[in-house]
Parts: sequence; C-alpha cells; structure tokens
Amino acid sequence: MQKDLILILDFGSQYSHMIARRIRDIGVYTILLQYRDYENSISNLLSKKSKGIILSGGPFSVNENNPPLISKDIFNLNIPIFGICYGMQLISFLFQGKIEKSKYQEYGKTSFTINNSNNKLFYKIPKKSIVWMSHFDEIKILPKNYKTIGYTPSCSIAAFKHINKEIYAVQFHPEVKNTEYGIYMLKNFVFHICKCEKSWKLKNFLKNAIKNIKKRINNKKKVLLGFSGGIDSFVTAYIIHNAIGKNYLICVFVDTGLLLSKEKERIFALCNKMNLSIKIIDAKNRFLSRLSRVIDPEIKRKIIGKEFFYIFQEEAEKIKDVEFLAQGTIYSDIIESSSKKSQLSCSIKSHHNVGGLPDSKFRNLKIIEPLKELFKDEVRKLGEEIGIPKEILRKHPFPGPGLGIRIIGRINEKKINILKKAENILMEELKIHDIYDSVSQAFIILLPIKSVGVMGDKRTYEYAAVLRIINTEDFMTATFSHLSYDFLEKISNRITSEVDGINRIVYDITSKPPATIEWE
Repeated sequence: MQKDLILILDFGSQYSHMIARRIRDIGVYTILLQYRDYENSISNLLSKKSKGIILSGGPFSVNENNPPLISKDIFNLNIPIFGICYGMQLISFLFQGKIEKSKYQEYGKTSFTINNSNNKLFYKIPKKSIVWMSHFDEIKILPKNYKTIGYTPSCSIAAFKHINKEIYAVQFHPEVKNTEYGIYMLKNFVFHICKCEKSWKLKNFLKNAIKNIKKRINNKKKVLLGFSGGIDSFVTAYIIHNAIGKNYLICVFVDTGLLLSKEKERIFALCNKMNLSIKIIDAKNRFLSRLSRVIDPEIKRKIIGKEFFYIFQEEAEKIKDVEFLAQGTIYSDIIESSSKKSQLSCSIKSHHNVGGLPDSKFRNLKIIEPLKELFKDEVRKLGEEIGIPKEILRKHPFPGPGLGIRIIGRINEKKINILKKAENILMEELKIHDIYDSVSQAFIILLPIKSVGVMGDKRTYEYAAVLRIINTEDFMTATFSHLSYDFLEKISNRITSEVDGINRIVYDITSKPPATIEWE
C-alpha cells in the first residue's frame, strides 16, 4: 500500500494529469479527482488521509457566473495546499482578493523572478528562471494574510503564500517541462512542505492490482478480455492471468477489417508465446457495413465502440460463467473521454473502449480496468518489469478503431487497402533506417481530397496522404519528430511510386496540443 498520498482537485485543465504524473515520477502516489467530488464533503477528504492538496488550473474565470468553487473549510484542515493557475486565483477569490482580466494575457514562456526566497516552495531555486504561463485573469490585490513571493514582467503577483499556513500558489504551470525548475517546485511541495516519503512503485501497483482482482473475482467466474494486441491489453492480460489463472481468462480479438497487414497472425503468435488463451472473431463485414456511409469521426468511434461491446456480449453468452469484461483502458483514454460527464474540460474525443460503451441496459457484464490509473509510459515500464516480450513493448500504439479513424471521411475496402500498403512501406523504412525505436508513433492518414499529379508523362488524380511521426513520454503531450529530409523524401517516393491511389505526401509538423496525435 502507498504510505503517503497527494490529492489533486481537478478544475478542468488539460495539464492536470501531468501534475499527477510528475509527482508519481518522484515516488509519491497521486490521485486526480473532480473538484465536485469533495467540494461539500470534508469527511471524505479526510478519509483519504492526503498529506497535501493541489488545486489545478482550468479554463474558467472566478468572475464568471457560477465558477467552479470549493468549500473554504478545506483550508482549515491543516493540510498543505498548492494552487496552480486557476487554483491560485480560486484561493485569492475565496479570501476576498481582487482578480481582474489581465491587460497583458500571457501564453507560453516568460521570465519569472522570486522576490521572497525565504519560503519552502522555492528552496534552492535560482532567483530568475523561465516558466510556462497560460492565463487571461490575474490577481490585482492579495487577500489578507497573504504575501507575494514572485512576479513576471507583466504579472506583478505570479506567486504568493500565506504568512502563517502552508498555503502556496503560482500563476504558471510547474508541471510542464517548459517551466525550467517546475519539477523542483513540485518536489519542494511534496517533500519539504507535505513531508511525504517515497512509497509509490509500479511493483506495488502490480501486487495490489492482482490482489484486488482476486478479491473481486472470488467465485470462479470467468473474465472476457477485449484484446487489442497492444501493450495495454497484454499487460492487462498478464495481471488478470496471474490473479485468476489461464482457465478463467478468455482473450477475444476482433478482426474489424481495419487492421494493419498480418496483425491477426502476429497477435495469435504472441498470445501463444505468453500462454494466453485467445479467440479471434472475424467481423470485417459487420464493421464495414455499419461504417460505409459515416463521415463524422465521433460517430465512427461510437459505432466501433458499440459493435465491440455487442460482440463481447454475444461471445460472453456463448461461454459459461462469464461475468466480467476486462479492458486495457489507461488514464489518457479516460481523460480525453470524460469531459462530457464532468463538463469541466473541453471534450477532445471519445475512445472506443470508453466513449463507445452502450447503455447499461444492453449488457450485464461488470467492467474490469486494472490500468485505468496509469499513464502509457507507466504501462510500458510495468511491461518491462513483468517480462513482456520486446516486440510488444517496442510496438507503436495502434488505435482501437484502427484504420477507421486514419481514413478521413467515408470508409471502403479500396481506401483500406491503399492505407495498408502505405503503412507497410512506412514501417519497413523506419526499421531499415533504425528509426522505429527512436520515435513514439508513426502512421499515415488518408485524406478525402484528391490532387493532380503526373506519372510517366500522364496526368493522375489521386488521394493526398499525411505522414504523422511523433515523440512523446506519456501520449498526453507530443511533438513532431525532426527527421531528415532524405528520410522523408524516401517515404514519399516509395509510397507515391508503389501505392496506387496516392500521388501526394505531406508531413504533419503539429504538436499536441494544439492538435491530437490521431487526426480523428
């Protein structure tokens, strides 16, 4: 069990998950909860035995009608509190500070100066450094009993603290890597202010996950695992297999017709290697018929998600004593899909295993998601710990909806075959040039537009395609890969020469944010 805990109350910032990840990285367990879960329940907050509370940023203004707020009673719990961005403005607002729309809105890097180094938050941090700002409001007058401890060229109160209590706040984002000493600030809060000890380890997570599943499935009921063939589903399978045994775990892999070439054969071989029982369902016609006239990406994801679950329900009914459906859902899936429920952050996209769930009246299976609190890089580290084969660990993520969301617009078999051939060439060249393992994800997007070209002195009118190659740590933020022009030219030449149907390749140089990794 984790000895110490930092609780993050989330006000809708797209960076909130990164606070949790950074603190876990330094060895202390963190949970991220919607602020509403605790706004009126101090007893619940105390039951968590949190050693510190972080109030996240968010897209709101405290001067709006009905802004997200919390009870002032939280500040009387004698638990250290750290407000970040909106969290800073919220503390000021609750204690009668004055917040106004900023004359100079700050987005991005700026210079930060500490004007009161006699505080634990900035322990051993240089007086001047670079921080990452993202705000349109700013504090003009501090509440009583608070003092300024830092400023930027256009924000006179960029950090403050209570004069007696362990309450701190900053206007910038210490959780992002663009803030030069951000990780030191988080360490200072966690270790020097909250007095936490390092107790969060993935090995502990694994033991607890196996123990919890054993406890939940204690009646010899079977678990059907929706198996995608990626690292998330393999680690999920390992955990459940170790909790209940091979005879009670059935991995179901659905061939949607939207897979990469030879993916089905690869999955089958790897499952045999890991001693996992797998059943492969051929549902190509079923999926393609449902998707044939669909253009909207959200509707695509919903249809694909529902069809998966209908298939799992059908398979569960064929097998005796199946009571649970397991998924390899990870934290980033939940974050990007949960906003419609929380109405805090902006909705990004539905994930097929989160946003595509049919209404509960359509299914009787209980859901098991052992990885839902982990980030992608944590899952990969866990895979290394438990000995998942390297070919699984190194494999680039492939979206659950498959090529269906890499074909923009309507889907048909001709487009699928075009995209498969292009993806094959990309993978070959990445491996030939020893680039595959140095990038995080690489794929092709087939656009619904055609362009004029010339081949063999003849006019062509074929599809344009997008090459997307990114680098990332946790798949919540990402940058495009800075690859050589020679390599990009090689990819373009091979695809336009060898794939009938594509005569133009462009390279996507957009980071996440503002874009997402997949296009749909």
